[in-house]
Amino acid sequence: MSTFPRTVANPDRSGSVSTHHASPAARRAALLAGVALLSLLTACGNGTPNSSPKTLPGTAGPASGDTSTKAGSTGPSSPAASASSKKKGTGTGTGTGTASAAASSGSAAGGGRCHTSELRASVGRNDPGAGQENFPVVLTNSSGRTCTVRGYPGAAFVDASGKQLGPDPLRSSGSPTTVVLAPGHSAWSGLTFSNPGISGAHTATPASLIVTPPEERDSLTVTWTGGTVPVSGNSSSVFLTVVRPGSGA
Repeated sequence: MSTFPRTVANPDRSGSVSTHHASPAARRAALLAGVALLSLLTACGNGTPNSSPKTLPGTAGPASGDTSTKAGSTGPSSPAASASSKKKGTGTGTGTGTASAAASSGSAAGGGRCHTSELRASVGRNDPGAGQENFPVVLTNSSGRTCTVRGYPGAAFVDASGKQLGPDPLRSSGSPTTVVLAPGHSAWSGLTFSNPGISGAHTATPASLIVTPPEERDSLTVTWTGGTVPVSGNSSSVFLTVVRPGSGA
Protein backbone atom coordinates (compact mmCIF):
# COMPACT_ATOMS: atom_id res chain seq x y z
CA MET A 1 0.00 0.00 0.00
CA SER A 2 1.33 3.47 -0.82
CA THR A 3 2.32 5.81 2.08
CA PHE A 4 1.94 9.04 0.10
CA PRO A 5 -0.91 11.24 1.26
CA ARG A 6 -4.13 10.82 -0.65
CA THR A 7 -6.23 13.69 -1.93
CA VAL A 8 -9.94 13.84 -2.43
CA ALA A 9 -11.91 16.09 -4.67
CA ASN A 10 -14.90 17.93 -3.24
CA PRO A 11 -16.95 20.14 -5.40
CA ASP A 12 -17.73 23.58 -3.96
CA ARG A 13 -20.84 25.58 -4.65
CA SER A 14 -19.37 26.97 -7.89
CA GLY A 15 -18.77 23.52 -9.18
CA SER A 16 -14.93 23.72 -8.91
CA VAL A 17 -12.89 21.10 -7.22
CA SER A 18 -10.61 21.90 -4.16
CA THR A 19 -7.74 19.70 -3.09
CA HIS A 20 -6.90 18.90 0.59
CA HIS A 21 -4.00 16.96 2.13
CA ALA A 22 -5.27 13.94 3.80
CA SER A 23 -2.31 13.76 6.30
CA PRO A 24 -2.15 16.25 9.29
CA ALA A 25 1.64 15.61 9.58
CA ALA A 26 2.15 16.83 6.03
CA ARG A 27 0.20 20.00 6.76
CA ARG A 28 2.35 20.77 9.82
CA ALA A 29 5.53 20.25 7.81
CA ALA A 30 4.34 22.61 5.12
CA LEU A 31 3.44 25.23 7.75
CA LEU A 32 6.90 25.09 9.38
CA ALA A 33 8.61 25.39 6.00
CA GLY A 34 6.56 28.48 5.27
CA VAL A 35 7.48 30.12 8.59
CA ALA A 36 11.21 29.46 7.96
CA LEU A 37 11.00 30.93 4.47
CA LEU A 38 9.22 34.04 5.80
CA SER A 39 11.94 34.60 8.45
CA LEU A 40 14.67 34.31 5.82
CA LEU A 41 12.97 36.80 3.53
CA THR A 42 12.53 39.26 6.46
CA ALA A 43 16.24 39.09 7.40
CA CYS A 44 17.40 39.60 3.82
CA GLY A 45 15.00 42.47 3.27
CA ASN A 46 16.75 44.78 5.83
CA GLY A 47 19.59 45.53 3.37
CA THR A 48 22.11 46.47 6.15
CA PRO A 49 24.69 44.39 8.01
CA ASN A 50 24.30 43.66 11.69
CA SER A 51 25.68 46.34 14.07
CA SER A 52 28.99 45.81 15.92
CA PRO A 53 28.81 43.56 18.97
CA LYS A 54 28.35 45.41 22.26
CA THR A 55 30.67 45.00 25.23
CA LEU A 56 28.94 43.08 27.95
CA PRO A 57 28.86 44.57 31.44
CA GLY A 58 31.44 43.09 33.79
CA THR A 59 34.09 42.41 31.15
CA ALA A 60 37.57 42.78 32.72
CA GLY A 61 39.84 45.41 31.18
CA PRO A 62 43.60 45.93 31.38
CA ALA A 63 45.12 46.75 34.74
CA SER A 64 45.15 50.42 35.57
CA GLY A 65 48.08 52.17 33.89
CA ASP A 66 48.77 49.25 31.54
CA THR A 67 47.24 49.84 28.08
CA SER A 68 49.55 47.51 26.16
CA THR A 69 48.56 44.06 24.90
CA LYS A 70 50.96 41.21 25.30
CA ALA A 71 51.97 39.18 22.26
CA GLY A 72 49.70 36.20 21.84
CA SER A 73 47.01 37.62 24.07
CA THR A 74 43.48 37.18 22.78
CA GLY A 75 41.55 38.87 25.53
CA PRO A 76 41.71 41.34 28.39
CA SER A 77 44.04 40.90 31.31
CA SER A 78 43.08 38.28 33.82
CA PRO A 79 42.32 39.19 37.46
CA ALA A 80 45.60 37.53 38.49
CA ALA A 81 47.57 39.76 36.10
CA SER A 82 45.79 42.82 37.46
CA ALA A 83 46.65 41.86 41.03
CA SER A 84 50.28 41.32 40.06
CA SER A 85 50.54 44.76 38.49
CA LYS A 86 49.14 46.40 41.63
CA LYS A 87 51.98 44.96 43.67
CA LYS A 88 54.53 46.86 41.58
CA GLY A 89 54.26 50.11 43.50
CA THR A 90 56.28 53.20 42.76
CA GLY A 91 56.64 54.54 46.17
CA THR A 92 58.04 58.01 46.60
CA GLY A 93 59.89 59.34 49.61
CA THR A 94 58.64 62.16 51.81
CA GLY A 95 61.94 63.51 53.25
CA THR A 96 62.90 67.09 52.38
CA GLY A 97 66.54 67.15 53.51
CA THR A 98 69.61 66.17 51.52
CA ALA A 99 72.44 64.13 52.95
CA SER A 100 75.74 65.92 53.29
CA ALA A 101 79.03 64.43 52.17
CA ALA A 102 79.97 63.91 55.79
CA ALA A 103 76.75 62.03 56.48
CA SER A 104 77.29 59.86 53.44
CA SER A 105 80.82 59.12 54.56
CA GLY A 106 79.60 58.18 58.02
CA SER A 107 76.92 55.92 56.57
CA ALA A 108 79.41 54.21 54.28
CA ALA A 109 81.63 53.54 57.28
CA GLY A 110 78.80 51.80 59.14
CA GLY A 111 77.41 55.02 60.65
CA GLY A 112 74.00 56.36 61.47
CA ARG A 113 72.88 58.60 64.31
CA CYS A 114 74.80 58.35 67.57
CA HIS A 115 72.54 57.11 70.35
CA THR A 116 72.81 58.24 73.94
CA SER A 117 74.15 54.85 75.04
CA GLU A 118 77.07 55.27 72.62
CA LEU A 119 78.17 58.69 73.90
CA ARG A 120 79.94 60.15 76.91
CA ALA A 121 79.26 63.75 78.00
CA SER A 122 81.61 66.20 79.69
CA VAL A 123 81.96 69.96 80.24
CA GLY A 124 85.21 71.68 79.28
CA ARG A 125 86.86 74.62 81.02
CA ASN A 126 85.31 78.06 81.00
CA ASP A 127 86.56 80.52 78.38
CA PRO A 128 85.14 83.85 79.60
CA GLY A 129 85.06 87.01 77.53
CA ALA A 130 83.27 90.37 77.36
CA GLY A 131 81.04 89.61 80.36
CA GLN A 132 80.18 86.18 79.03
CA GLU A 133 80.78 82.72 80.47
CA ASN A 134 81.45 80.12 77.77
CA PHE A 135 81.59 76.36 78.44
CA PRO A 136 81.98 73.65 75.79
CA VAL A 137 79.56 70.74 76.27
CA VAL A 138 81.39 67.79 74.74
CA LEU A 139 79.94 64.54 73.36
CA THR A 140 82.46 61.75 72.76
CA ASN A 141 81.79 58.56 70.83
CA SER A 142 82.46 55.77 73.32
CA SER A 143 81.18 52.98 71.04
CA GLY A 144 83.07 50.76 68.64
CA ARG A 145 81.32 52.09 65.52
CA THR A 146 81.32 55.34 63.56
CA CYS A 147 78.16 57.42 64.06
CA THR A 148 76.94 60.97 63.49
CA VAL A 149 75.50 63.91 65.43
CA ARG A 150 73.69 66.89 63.98
CA GLY A 151 71.95 69.97 65.35
CA TYR A 152 71.42 71.12 68.93
CA PRO A 153 71.74 69.13 72.14
CA GLY A 154 69.37 69.63 75.04
CA ALA A 155 70.58 70.79 78.46
CA ALA A 156 69.29 71.71 81.91
CA PHE A 157 70.87 72.68 85.23
CA VAL A 158 69.58 70.66 88.21
CA ASP A 159 70.17 70.70 91.94
CA ALA A 160 71.16 67.73 94.07
CA SER A 161 67.57 66.48 94.20
CA GLY A 162 67.25 66.60 90.42
CA LYS A 163 65.04 69.70 90.35
CA GLN A 164 65.64 71.94 87.33
CA LEU A 165 67.16 75.35 87.99
CA GLY A 166 66.06 78.10 85.62
CA PRO A 167 64.39 77.76 82.23
CA ASP A 168 65.55 75.57 79.37
CA PRO A 169 68.48 77.01 77.40
CA LEU A 170 67.71 78.84 74.16
CA ARG A 171 69.25 78.06 70.77
CA SER A 172 71.78 80.40 69.25
CA SER A 173 71.37 80.94 65.53
CA GLY A 174 73.47 78.60 63.42
CA SER A 175 73.42 76.22 60.48
CA PRO A 176 73.43 72.57 61.59
CA THR A 177 75.95 70.29 59.90
CA THR A 178 76.41 66.56 60.23
CA VAL A 179 79.46 65.65 62.31
CA VAL A 180 80.91 62.20 61.80
CA LEU A 181 82.34 60.68 64.96
CA ALA A 182 84.72 57.79 64.66
CA PRO A 183 85.21 55.82 67.90
CA GLY A 184 86.89 58.11 70.47
CA HIS A 185 86.18 61.32 68.53
CA SER A 186 84.17 64.25 69.88
CA ALA A 187 81.78 67.04 68.96
CA TRP A 188 80.91 70.03 71.11
CA SER A 189 78.22 72.65 71.65
CA GLY A 190 78.88 76.04 73.24
CA LEU A 191 76.92 76.80 76.44
CA THR A 192 76.93 80.56 77.07
CA PHE A 193 75.38 82.96 79.59
CA SER A 194 76.03 86.43 80.93
CA ASN A 195 78.19 86.74 84.03
CA PRO A 196 75.67 87.06 86.90
CA GLY A 197 78.01 89.36 88.81
CA ILE A 198 77.71 91.88 85.95
CA SER A 199 74.08 91.36 84.87
CA GLY A 200 72.65 91.21 88.39
CA ALA A 201 70.62 88.08 87.61
CA HIS A 202 69.44 85.79 90.41
CA THR A 203 71.71 82.79 90.66
CA ALA A 204 71.95 79.24 91.89
CA THR A 205 74.72 76.68 92.03
CA PRO A 206 73.79 73.52 90.12
CA ALA A 207 74.85 70.06 91.17
CA SER A 208 74.72 68.68 87.64
CA LEU A 209 74.12 69.50 84.00
CA ILE A 210 71.71 67.17 82.20
CA VAL A 211 72.71 66.74 78.53
CA THR A 212 70.54 65.17 75.83
CA PRO A 213 72.32 64.37 72.54
CA PRO A 214 70.71 65.69 69.34
CA GLU A 215 67.63 63.73 68.19
CA GLU A 216 67.71 61.54 71.31
CA ARG A 217 65.37 61.24 74.30
CA ASP A 218 67.66 59.68 76.89
CA SER A 219 70.05 61.98 78.74
CA LEU A 220 73.52 61.98 80.26
CA THR A 221 74.41 63.55 83.63
CA VAL A 222 77.57 65.60 84.10
CA THR A 223 78.76 66.94 87.45
CA TRP A 224 78.76 70.75 87.30
CA THR A 225 81.87 72.52 88.62
CA GLY A 226 81.43 75.87 86.87
CA GLY A 227 80.05 77.83 89.83
CA THR A 228 76.87 79.90 89.94
CA VAL A 229 74.57 80.28 86.95
CA PRO A 230 71.73 82.73 86.26
CA VAL A 231 68.27 81.27 86.90
CA SER A 232 65.99 84.32 86.77
CA GLY A 233 65.98 88.10 86.50
CA ASN A 234 68.00 90.29 84.16
CA SER A 235 70.02 88.64 81.37
CA SER A 236 69.40 85.19 82.82
CA SER A 237 69.04 83.34 79.52
CA VAL A 238 71.40 80.48 78.75
CA PHE A 239 72.22 79.66 75.11
CA LEU A 240 73.42 76.57 73.24
CA THR A 241 75.04 76.41 69.79
CA VAL A 242 74.86 73.67 67.15
CA VAL A 243 77.34 70.84 67.53
CA ARG A 244 80.61 71.07 65.66
CA PRO A 245 83.69 68.82 65.41
CA GLY A 246 86.27 68.75 68.20
CA SER A 247 86.25 69.31 71.94
CA GLY A 248 86.07 73.12 72.02
CA ALA A 249 89.42 73.33 73.79
